[in-house]
Amino acid sequence: MASVTEQSKLLSVTAHIGDCKTLLAFNLLDSQSAVALAGFTIQCQPKGLAPYYLYNTLQFETPASHVQDPQEPSNSSVNAPVHKFRWLHVPGSNHQGTDPFFGEYTYTVTPRYFDDKQSLIAIDPAQGVAVSVYVGPFTKNKFKLGFTRGYTQSQAFSHNFGVNALIRPKSDELLFDTAQVSGSNPAGAQYAFADEYAWLGLTARAQIFALLNEVLQDPAQYLDVFAYDLNEPDICKILLELAGQGRVRIILDNAALHHSISKPLPEDEFETQFQAVAKSPAAILRGHFKRYAHDKVFISFNKDTALKVLTGSTNFSVTGLYVNSNHVLVFDDPAVAAEYGQLFETIWQGGVKLAPYLQSPFSSATFSIAQGDSPATDITFAPHSAEFVTKNLGDIAARIQQEGTKSAKQASVLFAVMEIDNGTSPVYAALKNLHADENIFSYGISDSNSGISLYAPGKKTGVLVTGKPGKAILPPPFDQVRTIAGIGHQIHHKFVVCDFNGNAPVVFCGSSNLAVGGEQANGDNLLAIYDGDIATVFAIEAVGLVDHFQFLDRMASAAAPAPVKMPVSKQQAAVAAGWFLSTTDNWAKPYFDPGDFHYTDRLLFA
Repeated sequence: MASVTEQSKLLSVTAHIGDCKTLLAFNLLDSQSAVALAGFTIQCQPKGLAPYYLYNTLQFETPASHVQDPQEPSNSSVNAPVHKFRWLHVPGSNHQGTDPFFGEYTYTVTPRYFDDKQSLIAIDPAQGVAVSVYVGPFTKNKFKLGFTRGYTQSQAFSHNFGVNALIRPKSDELLFDTAQVSGSNPAGAQYAFADEYAWLGLTARAQIFALLNEVLQDPAQYLDVFAYDLNEPDICKILLELAGQGRVRIILDNAALHHSISKPLPEDEFETQFQAVAKSPAAILRGHFKRYAHDKVFISFNKDTALKVLTGSTNFSVTGLYVNSNHVLVFDDPAVAAEYGQLFETIWQGGVKLAPYLQSPFSSATFSIAQGDSPATDITFAPHSAEFVTKNLGDIAARIQQEGTKSAKQASVLFAVMEIDNGTSPVYAALKNLHADENIFSYGISDSNSGISLYAPGKKTGVLVTGKPGKAILPPPFDQVRTIAGIGHQIHHKFVVCDFNGNAPVVFCGSSNLAVGGEQANGDNLLAIYDGDIATVFAIEAVGLVDHFQFLDRMASAAAPAPVKMPVSKQQAAVAAGWFLSTTDNWAKPYFDPGDFHYTDRLLFA
C-alpha cells in the first residue's frame, strides 16, 4: 500500500508511506477554500502516545500579531502554519529523540486562514482531516529496504551531535571501539560513536547488522561477501569472527584506492587480520576487474540452500554508512540468493579477472524475478560487453524519456545519482536534460555541481540540485551546519524512479553508477524493480534530499536571492486555474507574511 487518502468536502490529505518517514500531501478541493489561506497545521499522534504538532521551518515575524497557542513555540505549525502543500515527516526530528516510536501514526491536517487584516485566525478543528498510516522500516512480503540517513549537513545532526562532530576517531585504527565517547551535543550530553552511527546509518545499518548477526548466531550458516570499501569497525569485527569459525569468504577490491604496499590501507589491514585468524574454508580473495570490484553484497547460506541476499549502493565503510546517502535491498528469497551465490562462485573461480567473466553467462544475461515474495525485478551483473551496455543503459534512458509522452499530470522522474557529469552515459544525458521538459515532473539530485537548475517561481521546469553545495551561511533562526568537504560524497545513491504513482512504476537502483565505463569495467549489479510501493519509497527519498539540498544550494551563494512575493489576488487566480502553491523557493526566509506563497505546477503527490 503506497499511500492512504482521506478527505472532507474542503480538503484531501494523502499520506505516502516511506522508509521510517511519511510524505503528506494536501489538496484544497475548490478555489474558494484557498481564499486568505495561511497554510496548514499538522498534528501527529503515534499510537498510544500523546499527540504533538509538527514544527515549521518558517514563522511569523511578529507572532503577537496572530492568534497563538502559548503552550507551543512560535514555529509550531499551530502557530506558524506550514506554507507548502506537502510535508515530509521523519519521526525524531523535533520530538521523541533519536529513538522514535515505530507503528501506526495518525496525522491531522487543518487548513488555516487569515482575517481581512492579514492576521492568523484560530484553528477550526472541524476543518481537519485525519489519516492513519504505518511509519517504520519498509518491508513488503519477504523484501526489505533500508536507507542511510546521511544528513551530516542538517539542523537535526547539528542539534543532536554538534556542528564539529567527529565521524570517526582521529586515529587510523581499523577496529576502534564504537562505544567510546565521540563528543558532546550542544546541550552538553556525551554520546558514543555507536549513538551517532545508529542515527546516521538508520535502516540501512539495521538491515546490514540484522543479516550479519543472524549468520553469526546460527552456526549452520555461512556468508559470501563482495566488498569494495571495507572499514566499518563493527562489520569488520563480525567478519573476522566468522573467519575464525571458518564461515565466510570475501572478494575484496584491491584497486589503488584500497591497496598499497608502501602504506597499507584499511582493506590491506583487514586482509592481514583475516589471514591471521581464518580457519578453512574461510578465505579472502583480493582482486578487481578492469577498474573495480564495486559490488556491495552479502549472501547467506546453510548446508542445503542459499537463504538471503543483501545488495544496494551502500559500502561497508564508515563513510558509506554514516556520511553518504545510500540504500540497501534485502531479498529473503532462496532463488535470488542462489543466483547471487552462483555469481560469487563464478567470479571466485575466475580470480576476479575480466576475460573469464565476460565468457560466463552472467555478463550477458538478465536475471528476472517474478512477482511473489519478492517484487518483480530484473537484475544484470556487470562487467558486460560494450554491446550489452549500450542496450541496457539505452533501455533505461528510453524509459526515462518515455515519461515525456504522458499526460503532464502523470509523468514523473525522481532520482539521486552520484555524479551525472563524470563519465559517458545515455542515462546521464537523459537526466541532465529532464528539468527543461515541462511535461515531466522531475526532481533530481547529484553530487555534480554543474548544470544545476533550481526551481523558478511560476515555471513548470523541473529541479536538479547538488549534494555538494559548499559552505552555506544560514540566516537566523537556522543554526549553522557542517560542510561535506573532506568526508566524501553526500549523494552516493544510484537510483532513478519513473512513474512512481502511475500505472507502470519502476525504480532502477543498485551499485552501478549507470555509466558506460563502469558497466564495462566494474563488478556491479543493477536492478530494475517494478513495484509501486517500492518506487514510492525511493521517490520519497529523492524528495527529501532535493528539498534539503535545494535550500543549502541557495545559501551557498554569496547573497541569497530575494524571495519573490505573490499578492493574495494572484494566489487566488493560481488556485482557480488549477495550480498548487509552494514555498520551495522561500525556505531560506526565516519569517513569512500572507504574500509569500509561490505557485508551481500541480504536484503528483496529492
